[in-house]
Amino acid sequence: MTARIIDGKARAERATAEIKVQIAARVAAGKPPPGLAVVLVGEHPPSQIYVRNKRRMTQAVGMKSFEFDLPGTVSQHELLTLIGRLNTDTEVHGILVQLPLPKEIDADVVTESIDPAKDVDGLHPYNMGRLVLKRPALRPCTPEGCMTLIRDTGENLVGKHAVIIGQSNIVGRPMALELLMARCTVTICHSATRDLPAIVGTADILVAAMGRLAFVQGAWIKPGAIVIDVGTNRTPEGKLRGDIDFETARERAGWITPVPGGVGPMTIAMLLANTLRAAQAIDGA
Repeated sequence: MTARIIDGKARAERATAEIKVQIAARVAAGKPPPGLAVVLVGEHPPSQIYVRNKRRMTQAVGMKSFEFDLPGTVSQHELLTLIGRLNTDTEVHGILVQLPLPKEIDADVVTESIDPAKDVDGLHPYNMGRLVLKRPALRPCTPEGCMTLIRDTGENLVGKHAVIIGQSNIVGRPMALELLMARCTVTICHSATRDLPAIVGTADILVAAMGRLAFVQGAWIKPGAIVIDVGTNRTPEGKLRGDIDFETARERAGWITPVPGGVGPMTIAMLLANTLRAAQAIDGA
């Protein structure tokens, strides 16, 4: 068996094309374009790349991009003051503060300072709480992108056993909630999980999000499984690779996402979708 590749790049292009059409219709109707403010603190190279791509795509679909590049020495008070201004700015419909932040800044305090209606990362306790209650508003971007790719396989998800490796607030935990809403049976694994290969071997759906290069071996994969690789790791040669040993895993999986070109583009597409949703909710159009 050789897995079918889930092309996240192509799916993201379709999603962003749809968003662009909706924004054009919105503007033609006399409504303002959605505005996305992206705040970058410091000079963390991976964050700089992510932010540059987000800003480029924001402009490409017809949104207004508000850019705030702050020095790594910025104080928490100064950052919170900026977010307070953005919360009340009527041209800004979405606010994203790129993580990670310098250790001197409490990321939880920063996240909670964002107006939940503008929290396009979907990480504010209000939005996470709504997801827990099966009443989602703005959803975390990466899990929503993963769910889109999983559904695109056409497989019936009801009753499938989904295994998630990683329990972060950004991916693992909201991913579990998304899969529960799809009526999967969900297992979350982490660094203290015993006999991880055996658990992975029972997964009809596997989501790897622990940040360890090629950690999951192909021999662990259940034949025919849907495999979603959220990992973004650099090899010694500087190439981007995932948490799953792709070449061996694709010989057992039914479907698999590549790295790059899998989940990453979908995360940005879902960010844009959230920004459009936020604009529509804020102004009722």
